[in-house]
Amino acid sequence: MPSTTITIKYETKKLLDRLRGDLSWDEFLRKMALEEYKKRINEAVAKLRKSRDKRDFDLEEIKLRLSLNEDTSRH
Repeated sequence: MPSTTITIKYETKKLLDRLRGDLSWDEFLRKMALEEYKKRINEAVAKLRKSRDKRDFDLEEIKLRLSLNEDTSRH
């Protein structure tokens, strides 16, 4: 698989390096990105739950669409 380089400040790299432990950079950054992705989905679902009386679509349908999008993003 092709790889790439990203430019970050030295201080940022030091901080990330302490957090990544024994993981490769790819594993660590992917893990962080997936955690952020899941956090954003959970926040969106929470907002939808709060607004359930004000909307005209089904939360289960949205969950299904989110899970389908997540499955297709893994390929």
